[in-house]
Amino acid sequence: MLAFLQGQEWIIIAVIALLLFGGSQLPKLARSVGQAQKEFKKGLNDGETDDDETPDTK
Repeated sequence: MLAFLQGQEWIIIAVIALLLFGGSQLPKLARSVGQAQKEFKKGLNDGETDDDETPDTK
């Protein structure tokens, strides 16, 4: 989805985020996004292992 963005566009996005959230809030925001991503991946992995353990019913 975001693969089409070039380097210059990322800089513009970073400046806008800095203006919106302020410099002191950005580390907290990045940390919470990282934790959410970690939980999401953990949920996906748990779902895959649950699917593998269920017997086939025909």
